Amino acid sequence: MSMFAALLPPTFARTIENWLAEDIPSFDYGGFVVGDDEKEATLYCKSQGVLAGVPFFNEVFRQTGCTVTWSFEEGAEIIPHNGKVVVAKVRGSARRILMGERVALNILARCSGVASRARRLRDIADRKGFPGVVAGTRKTTPGFRLVEKYGMEVGGADTHRMDLSTMVMLKDNHIWATGSITNAVKSARSVAGFSIKIEVECQSEEDAFEAIEAGADIVMLDNFTPEQMQIAAVNVKTKGLTSGRQVLVEASGGITEETAEQYMNPGIDIISFGTLSQSVPHVDFSLKIAH
Repeated sequence: MSMFAALLPPTFARTIENWLAEDIPSFDYGGFVVGDDEKEATLYCKSQGVLAGVPFFNEVFRQTGCTVTWSFEEGAEIIPHNGKVVVAKVRGSARRILMGERVALNILARCSGVASRARRLRDIADRKGFPGVVAGTRKTTPGFRLVEKYGMEVGGADTHRMDLSTMVMLKDNHIWATGSITNAVKSARSVAGFSIKIEVECQSEEDAFEAIEAGADIVMLDNFTPEQMQIAAVNVKTKGLTSGRQVLVEASGGITEETAEQYMNPGIDIISFGTLSQSVPHVDFSLKIAH
């Protein structure tokens, strides 16, 4: 079992149940064709990537009455030789193996894709000597957030906030709706308890200074060039210290795997990537019954 499996809420089994119900809303015609003879299927990985999503894959086949035996630990970097490598074996009736096949593969492919990009970004940070946090965002697929955030964890990235209830993030729309950064932070602090951090999205150093004075815990410098970011981050940190506060600085907005290293500079505590859960290439898996 994966070391990350303990993170999952008990409700994730119900989510899997719903996905299986979506895929088999009435008759299983293909299942009728293959019947209930006991079979063994082999899970192959056909493209390089980080294995992630093992507990979800296991739960799919637990619910269909099958067993799974893994050849790799979750989090392992898999490099196919001669086109493919055996990752796991699934045992059960032919009908029940195929009942879970597509749902399980979809989860594993996407979760591993997210983990692979997270690992690459973390490796870039480590090679650069960047001690800060590599994080995802809330730009996740509706209904699939748990899988995608789990992939970030396995790959070594921070999940950032999980949802609207986890942390207060005041973006441009919040600020425009309330009239100013100060008004938005004041309103948020009136209902957010001491344990909830407030982050403010800032388009300029002036915005960042106002956010610090208003009491923000984290300042997000959004859509700055690498050169602008390097200067602004140091100035924002200095402003925080002169105000007697330790403020975290997050770099965000259009930062990709290709440009990430340019933003890994002193003064930056967090770099967040929407691309960790958007436009992620999947890892290629297939499940084949022995014949």
